Amino acid sequence: MDIENEELKKRIIELEKENEKLKKVLENYNNSRKSYYEKNKEIIKEKALTRLKKLSEENPEKIKEYSKRAYQKKKEKINKNVSENL
Repeated sequence: MDIENEELKKRIIELEKENEKLKKVLENYNNSRKSYYEKNKEIIKEKALTRLKKLSEENPEKIKEYSKRAYQKKKEKINKNVSENL
């Protein structure tokens, strides 16, 4: 019984160390992505606009679908906030 407990404690310590290590790696990854978007904000916005224009020329129904979906999600979010406040 004591041997199992010791093994489990060692395993927990190992997993905690691994968890910390992975958190640091993830933090570095997220920071690099954030800095990329901050530095290239204008370029990203321009690319998004060109994709939207291209899509509106090729398939205007898709734009209507996106707008409708965005409106529905916004409406759901507002209703959820109102119900939570009551």
